[in-house]
Amino acid sequence: MDGNDQLHTKRKIAPDSSEATILVNEAGNIAYANQQAQEHFGYKEIDLLGKNIKELMPEITPLAAEEGKVVHEFGRHRNGQTFSIFHRINSFVLSGESFFLIVFHSVKDRSRLKKQQSYPLNELVDLQFALDESTIVAFTDQKGKIKYVNEKFCEVSKYSPEELIGKDHRIINSGYHSKEFMQDLWETISSGNVWRGEIKNKAKDGAFYWVDTTIVPFIDEKGNPYKYLAIRKEITEYKRVVEELKKSVNELIDLKFALDASSIVAITDQRGTIKYVNDQFCNISKYAREELLGQDHRIINSGYHSKEFFSELWETISSGKVWKGEIKNKAKDGTFYWVDTTIVPFLDEQGKPYQHLAIRHEVTQRKNAEEELQKMMTRIIDIQEDERKRLSRELHDGIGQNLYSHLITINRLQAEMSHPLLDQMQDEATEIIEELRDISWELRPSVLDDLGLIPAIRSYLVRFSEHHNINVHFNCYLTSRLNSNKELTIYRIIQEALTNVRKYANTDEAEVTIRQMDEEIRVVIEDKGRGFNVQEVARGVGLFSMEERAKAAEGSIKVHSEENKGTRVVLEIPL
Repeated sequence: MDGNDQLHTKRKIAPDSSEATILVNEAGNIAYANQQAQEHFGYKEIDLLGKNIKELMPEITPLAAEEGKVVHEFGRHRNGQTFSIFHRINSFVLSGESFFLIVFHSVKDRSRLKKQQSYPLNELVDLQFALDESTIVAFTDQKGKIKYVNEKFCEVSKYSPEELIGKDHRIINSGYHSKEFMQDLWETISSGNVWRGEIKNKAKDGAFYWVDTTIVPFIDEKGNPYKYLAIRKEITEYKRVVEELKKSVNELIDLKFALDASSIVAITDQRGTIKYVNDQFCNISKYAREELLGQDHRIINSGYHSKEFFSELWETISSGKVWKGEIKNKAKDGTFYWVDTTIVPFLDEQGKPYQHLAIRHEVTQRKNAEEELQKMMTRIIDIQEDERKRLSRELHDGIGQNLYSHLITINRLQAEMSHPLLDQMQDEATEIIEELRDISWELRPSVLDDLGLIPAIRSYLVRFSEHHNINVHFNCYLTSRLNSNKELTIYRIIQEALTNVRKYANTDEAEVTIRQMDEEIRVVIEDKGRGFNVQEVARGVGLFSMEERAKAAEGSIKVHSEENKGTRVVLEIPL
């Protein structure tokens, strides 16, 4: 008796299973096929016995099959049609001969099967475990009734499985989505298509949560969905972040709109090449956007500022710091305009600027007004000095000479007669003449016009020290005389600074230094007296007068002071 007959007579070895089962020998010939296998392939048992398994499944290779591995292949029906089928193969030896038991698994949803896909059972178990651990899973029937939920579903929804099974998803409906949204979802999956989207749900405790959802319909032999698998991933925090980002983006858009509407904006790369300009930039510069992009800001350079000015600007922003200042530019039509400018460097991960944002506000009218005011102040100072000079001359040459004549007359009368009233008149006349000389000196020392700055200062310091008991050390490093305007400015600022020392410093010592540099004259007046907080003390008339005089001479003045450590006034005037 051959193997086939032996197996045919010993049916007790055939698996008692409701699944389709076929037994083949080592040559691949069928020794046994149960009723389900016969129905699968459309044969009667007598027709299958002895037939090679390749006729039913052309691609099957029992000898090379992995034990217990579920494999997807295609079977061939007796009528010639092919169909998808899953199977696993187990081998055993009977009476010294090898046999292979093939168990076929029926698959209801055949719509997505792909050729040559296979899954070991242990991998399928692992996949289900990973899916349950990481995602929210639910099965519903074709009417949407929940048939299965995993622990993640219950954890997020706050419902127990008993509260969910048998219900539909309206139990977690948040009311956020429209009817049209839900209709589109159902139309999609009811037609057998996969639906993907984001859904806002409501948990049992009233809290809302978002899920990124994929709903997969399972299709029967007739092409109709018989159940649905919903796989969800909670994205509540992601949605919150997205909403915050949307708000931030909207705010940035509003800020950009406000900035573009009110300011002159440009963006350059790290080398200063213009990458972006707004309409305001084009309007004020008279250049078209195409003429500006790819250029640097030399295209609007007015030539007003020095090389040192721009070197300091570039050093500041290249080091990652913000630069602020006022720049005079030149438009395409040759007109000049002033802009109050802030340049902000954008830094990369290494802390190096990769681009610069320049925000400007036109201040041409203000600068023109300041220039006119400065001219007016300069004129006022000139008129004031001329008037001081005239009054000084009149006091000295007019009233002073008359008083001196009266003093001579009194002296002559004293030579002829002695009387206490004459002595009193002599003392009073002498005192008036001295006060008149002091007033004349304060108004305009003649030595300043006649001999120059240095003799005038030395003379003033001697008188100042004698009158106020303040010892002033004078250091001078001038190599030549200056023009009368600069000399007068230096003299008046020294005079005003020492007056402040006398009034407020509460000290008996001060120092004045005049030094000629390569391109400027620097004057320093300092004391070690009481000092003050520069931020808290209001600017008085004296400081205002010094600042205006410095500006009139195209110079600048700075005051440094600290309580109980003294005050230092620095005047810088270009040569």
